[in-house]
Amino acid sequence: MSGIKQLAGQTLWYGGSSIAARFLNYLLTPYLTATLSGVAYGEMSLVYALIPFLNIIFTYGLETAFFRFASDKERGSSVYDTATISLIVSTAVLTTLLVLFNDFFAGLIGLQEHPEYFTWAAFIIAFDALSSLAFAKLRFDGRPIKFAMVRIVGILVNIGAVVFFLSVCPKIAEKDPEGFIGTFYDPNIGVGYVILANLIQAVLTFLLLAKEFFSFRLRFNATLWKEIIIYSAPLILAGFAGMINETFDRMMLRWWSPAATEEAAKFEVGVYSACYKLSILITLFIQAFRMGAEPFFFKQAQGQAPQKVYARVMKFFVITISLMFLVVALFLDVWKYFIQNPEQWEGLRVVPILLLANMFLGIYYNLSIWYKVTNKTSAGARITFIGAGITLLINFLFIPTYSYVACAWATFFCYGSMMVVSYIWGQRAYPVPYATKKLVAFMVIALALYGIHAAFQLLELNVWINHAFGLLLLGLYTLFIVNVERKEFARLPVVGRFISA
Repeated sequence: MSGIKQLAGQTLWYGGSSIAARFLNYLLTPYLTATLSGVAYGEMSLVYALIPFLNIIFTYGLETAFFRFASDKERGSSVYDTATISLIVSTAVLTTLLVLFNDFFAGLIGLQEHPEYFTWAAFIIAFDALSSLAFAKLRFDGRPIKFAMVRIVGILVNIGAVVFFLSVCPKIAEKDPEGFIGTFYDPNIGVGYVILANLIQAVLTFLLLAKEFFSFRLRFNATLWKEIIIYSAPLILAGFAGMINETFDRMMLRWWSPAATEEAAKFEVGVYSACYKLSILITLFIQAFRMGAEPFFFKQAQGQAPQKVYARVMKFFVITISLMFLVVALFLDVWKYFIQNPEQWEGLRVVPILLLANMFLGIYYNLSIWYKVTNKTSAGARITFIGAGITLLINFLFIPTYSYVACAWATFFCYGSMMVVSYIWGQRAYPVPYATKKLVAFMVIALALYGIHAAFQLLELNVWINHAFGLLLLGLYTLFIVNVERKEFARLPVVGRFISA
């Protein structure tokens, strides 16, 4: 169980700080949905749908490759030097190209009237890319306090800048149009101020990581660099295809939406993006898990019987996300107030679908360890391309009829197929003794309880009765899990004190 304790500790520090940072960032959603129009929120979503694609290109798998090669004691010291020099050169070249062709990219996402949005986004991507290896170094060196501090401070600055630009500046400019703020504040920039606030965050984060970033030496190992690129190249393809699965549906929704006008299409993008964020709990937990799990898995691979550890990790992971699914799905009428624009509540019907899809994605991340520790990263690229193909096909066929509902189902089938293919392929190449039948049963029972609650709501009883019934179902599921896995829970460091084996 020491492996589980180690992973829990890493997830608590690195993942916990990421949860805190992202949760603070998600708190902007109620504010932005209340402050921005539905169309403006859709425009912002389009910009942030393209950024992850470019992040994949800018970082080209160097973070995962760093964990992989830094574990080699003979060459570990030169891995950071080589990777950082490579990252600096590539970032400079790519940023220059994006700025020169900002008109093209702005037009690609339907914001041809605001090419400056894309220029600012390009610099956000650049500073984020340069910070990525410094963050990875903090994780690998076991320095969680600074890691957490930088992440959270950056998000707090971002939130403060957004509120300042969107709420404080307009009032100051109105009262004193000739003053400093009144002179420089331009209401026509609109949602662009959200992007500028993100740019301020990215620059500050880089400055806070300057000591780690500039700790590299001007020593470039060409042979090592080739090995890193060979290892990471499939991860670039996998990441790129993964972004098609994760964010590209926003752009496809704008292109193929059945809405009558461009403005209406952007509004639908805003509805879907806002409702997508209601899968916040599962998304945040997956993010936290990934932050702690990636270096943990590689270190475990060098120990004895790592497969047993991976199987136990999977069990606790599925139990956690199943509970999170019920917490959100059973109380969706409460979570909807996270979206402050009631016009966007029309998309709530897709939230349970997206919750299940993200459960599949989290399980896939667990399963993906087989091709990472065996250096078969090309398998990850193939699996992700299968998912990308499913995403593109379903969206192309059904968005013109079903709008963002098609996007939700495309996400569901995409991640579901990736999970199944990775499991089957992985069990052949790197067998792990997962408790497959039991884990499937846990998820099916959680889904059945949601169905029972949905049917109960058709009785149209008092909202408090519905909530009480939801709590009852959640409590019954928790007791069921604890009873089935009593021995496992009894071995946990804190929870085990209250559970008898």
